[in-house]
Amino acid sequence: MIFTRQSGNFFFSLSVIFMALAMAGCSKQQANQAPPPVKVNAMQVVQQDTPVTYEFVGQVIAKNEVQIRAKVSGNIVEKMVTGGDNVTQGQPLFHIDRRQYEAALLESQGQLAQAEAVLSNSHLDTVRYQTLADQQAIAPQVLDTALSSERQNTALVNTNRARTQKAEVDLQDTLITAPFSGQIDVNDLSIGSFVQAGQTVIATLSSIDPIFIQFSMSENEYLHFSKLGRGTSPAEWGNNLKLILSDGTQYPLAGHIEQVDRGMTQDTATLTMKAAFDNPQGLLMSGMFARVVAQGELRPGALLIPQRAVQQLLGKTFVTIVGEDNKAETRPVKLGPRVNNLCVVEEGLTTTDRIVVEGFAKTPSGTLLSVEMIDPNELQPAAKN
Repeated sequence: MIFTRQSGNFFFSLSVIFMALAMAGCSKQQANQAPPPVKVNAMQVVQQDTPVTYEFVGQVIAKNEVQIRAKVSGNIVEKMVTGGDNVTQGQPLFHIDRRQYEAALLESQGQLAQAEAVLSNSHLDTVRYQTLADQQAIAPQVLDTALSSERQNTALVNTNRARTQKAEVDLQDTLITAPFSGQIDVNDLSIGSFVQAGQTVIATLSSIDPIFIQFSMSENEYLHFSKLGRGTSPAEWGNNLKLILSDGTQYPLAGHIEQVDRGMTQDTATLTMKAAFDNPQGLLMSGMFARVVAQGELRPGALLIPQRAVQQLLGKTFVTIVGEDNKAETRPVKLGPRVNNLCVVEEGLTTTDRIVVEGFAKTPSGTLLSVEMIDPNELQPAAKN
């Protein structure tokens, strides 16, 4: 058989066509193959009677805090404490130079003694003139003058007595004592510093036991508790408060609501409260942040899902459930308060739903799932960022 150049080109073209058709067939076969199911962990929605707790972010503040200022001016000549010391009520803290106040006291005492001598002499004159007036031995005007002089001298004695008392108080105020028990800040003044009466802050004193946790409650939360208490917050609500510190540990002592503001703040529409906690070890310090946990109502048959299964996007809340044919389905939900690491579900789920707990980030709606069911007790707390 004889092959020409044209026949060779023909066979080459056929080979190329067959190869292209084979490759296209393989690509179509690969495209028709479904991706493997994504492995996820899921759990059944939990239903149980649940005591609800409410958490509020609060800040530790001193129950009593005061800027200590001198009542008299002068230089600090003695310092009996060091910044950061714990002090008791009435304990001496600072001593201001008292020499000028001692001199002022001596001067006022001398003036008082002189005025009292003049008054005594004036009184004797009045007695004598009164006797003579009774005998009509002198004109009435002489007695009137004597009585007026005695009244003036009495007023002078009272004035000097008041000056003496003020000088005594000023001398006493050169010793500055703690108005209550607490802790001195580290920015206290040093010996030799000049203090101006009523202006210079010598130190700041804060009480440490008990101590306040200040937090705010929203208007809706206030209305919720008012409904539970039939018009006012339940009396027992503010007792037995728990405190969760910033490291996640629970403070060992319970607290109680001690102060409630007179009304809602205008800018945030929140109600400010102060809870008192005993602080015998001084663990709680002003400025610390903590979460106040309050016991709420008991919700019978509440639906619960893990907090870690909740997704939020553009202000809306979603969960991924295992739908029909084990395919992922995104479901909007309305959540209530948190209970430990679980959330109360108010709308969007039923007890038959299975919630994807781990792996939902890789499972958009319609994704085929390979589901492994887990028990709620197997859940570990979500890692903190």
